[in-house]
Amino acid sequence: MVRISGIVLPGKKRIVIALTSIKGIGQTLSQRILRDVGINPDVKAETLTEEQEARLRARMERETTEGELVRKVAMDIKRLQDIGTWRGYRHKRKLPVRGQTSRRNARTKRGKRKTGLSGRVTLTKT
Repeated sequence: MVRISGIVLPGKKRIVIALTSIKGIGQTLSQRILRDVGINPDVKAETLTEEQEARLRARMERETTEGELVRKVAMDIKRLQDIGTWRGYRHKRKLPVRGQTSRRNARTKRGKRKTGLSGRVTLTKT
């Protein structure tokens, strides 16, 4: 059981794939980290030695991952909203930020369709 950055890596997977279960680590960064540390990417995560785990943990501390990464992204979005940029405005209104059309599409971002009801409250028998 290998635990790095507060995440238990899946032991049956190759270490290059197991590292991608950590938020902020993709395959390319995973390969670069393993090359820096000197670990074979084809080794299963559960077969790492204590010394290899220690080297991997030390190298991973230099990367921005998990809660730290989420906090950084949230602060970046808040900064955009505070200075009043277009992207910040779109984030605040929960609309697509990167120039996508939003008149007809953008259902995942905007949510379920709202019909043109009058907004009257209907009475129910009690």
